[in-house]
Amino acid sequence: MPSAPRFPALRAIVDTRAGRLLVGVVLVVALLTIVGLVALWPSGSGPTVAGAVPSTVGGTVTDVRSASCGGPTDQQCRTARVRVDDGPDEGAEVEVVLGPVEVSPELEVDQGVRLVDQSPAPGTPGADDADAGPTYGFSGVDRRTPLLILALLFGILGAVVARGRGLLALIGTGLSLSLVILWLVPAILDGHPPLLVATVGALAVMFVTTVLTYGVTAQSLAAVTGIGVSLLVAGLLGAFWTGATGLDGKESELSSFALQSGGELPLGGILLAGMVIGALGVITDTVVSQVSTVAALHRANPRLSPRVLYREAFVVGRDHLSATIHTLVLAYAGATLPLLLVASASGVGFGDAINDAGLAEPIVSTLVGSAALVLSVPLSTALAAALVGRLPVEAIPDAHHHHHH
Repeated sequence: MPSAPRFPALRAIVDTRAGRLLVGVVLVVALLTIVGLVALWPSGSGPTVAGAVPSTVGGTVTDVRSASCGGPTDQQCRTARVRVDDGPDEGAEVEVVLGPVEVSPELEVDQGVRLVDQSPAPGTPGADDADAGPTYGFSGVDRRTPLLILALLFGILGAVVARGRGLLALIGTGLSLSLVILWLVPAILDGHPPLLVATVGALAVMFVTTVLTYGVTAQSLAAVTGIGVSLLVAGLLGAFWTGATGLDGKESELSSFALQSGGELPLGGILLAGMVIGALGVITDTVVSQVSTVAALHRANPRLSPRVLYREAFVVGRDHLSATIHTLVLAYAGATLPLLLVASASGVGFGDAINDAGLAEPIVSTLVGSAALVLSVPLSTALAAALVGRLPVEAIPDAHHHHHH
């Protein structure tokens, strides 16, 4: 008696014309992504700016006090006495000026902080003054341990609630972040076209997350196709509207870094790359939901035609879409809240406020991401209905069981 195929769902997919087309499209996209990753691999020769982000040492607060800032006003300034916990001056106690009490951090005794060495460089005036002692500036509160604990708690929560699927999703998230930090950012710094780098990086992230989370199924293959098309739309829309609104990234915080690096950073391209990466998450969520909806409808009633599958799944997608756009807009609004507060307090008119690059950039990012998101619903639903809807039911395993195949 012949043994059962090891991957029955995948075998059922390639046994149909629609399935072979689906697999072929995904293989082409995967091959292009791999070629892009290799061709754009960073060499590490990108521009650097010494001291742009200075290294810090740990310290512990031993005393905090307030005194007059001096001058004609009676403004109070906060200073702290801090013990240096590591580095060449370990054990030394230094005085750190925090600034006016209204805007300086409220530190407590025994609180951990990070310090920046501000001692004069060798050869500069005051460098040889043996009595001067070490000079340090306040960099910030040491928040690394709470951040690590929060990340661990999030990982445990995801693994407990979602079990195996949640653990795979967390692994995919970690790999995706590593790809962005270790490949995408260095590749842009190396001078490769930022939009191309972002597109290849987004496609790589897409493959990692969908395959790890959903396995190799008809749903994940259709989702990859829909996400890829939607990302292309996001890139084209972003390129058009950043040009139309005159946003070139030169009014952003990166402009000073670009100046110090000899103007080698393509700031406009970096702005576009951020739009593509920013749109990836919501597009992935929406496309996967649409593909899963089509698959569920097809499993429930295999006699439904692709046209009916599209119509019924699109109703679900339309409801999901309004909530997702709302989420996207609120996320960007939250990120720009400080700018909105400053503009409102300064009495700046609405027209002048949105014309400022600091607000115009997130507005364009939000609208471009939302437009790509809106288009992704009919695109992904049509692709899923045409491809998944023509597959036999045995090629579309239930969502609760597909990862066992």
